[in-house]
Amino acid sequence: MADDVGQGGPGSFSAEAWARNAAAYEKIRSMPFNAELAAGTLPQDKFRHYIVQDAHYLVGFGRALSLAAAKAPDPEGIVQFAAAAQEAIVVERALHGGFFRDYGIAPETFAATPLTPACDHYVNVLLATAYAEPFPVVCAALLPCFWIYKAVGDDIFARAAVGNPYRAWIDTYAGADFAEAVAAMIRATDRAAEDVTVNQRARMHHAFTQATRLEWLFWDSAYRDAGWPL
Repeated sequence: MADDVGQGGPGSFSAEAWARNAAAYEKIRSMPFNAELAAGTLPQDKFRHYIVQDAHYLVGFGRALSLAAAKAPDPEGIVQFAAAAQEAIVVERALHGGFFRDYGIAPETFAATPLTPACDHYVNVLLATAYAEPFPVVCAALLPCFWIYKAVGDDIFARAAVGNPYRAWIDTYAGADFAEAVAAMIRATDRAAEDVTVNQRARMHHAFTQATRLEWLFWDSAYRDAGWPL
């Protein structure tokens, strides 16, 4: 899977990070939400919960990408991360918009739906990291959202049921355009890791692992329809 989107070679940060979190990815790949999404049997209310929260998440993710663009050490990085922020807000929200229309979710309904604990926590972790940490650590925190979605999208695409009602979602994350964006993010993160200190590399790994855990938490929260307890 990982080589398909341009993982760096042995000793690269991306190779190390993926290896350290391979067991976590396997849990994400096989968790009930994604298994039922592939089978086309995921209840619509669970997917509806997910798609609303994901639209909220993308706003925060886009802000974090914009902050990464501001911290990028070269013009190419500024352009890459600014473009990624635009993709998160414009292109992927267009995907959500299609499901919103299908499910009758009006803009005011979306705006009035609060972020769940999982979504709120994930967004705030990314924004805090983007504000407070150096560029390499920010890259490491942002990478799992790209990479895990691509891996999950490819896996689900390979086993998706015929006539799957979630085909538009599957095709987006298994598509060539998204694959290139993921490969570019992996390359950018590996470049950023080349000259870091031992301490900074450790912080990069911590950020990558935390974001991976939050990916699992986000899908699990949607499956359980988990909201605020009070």
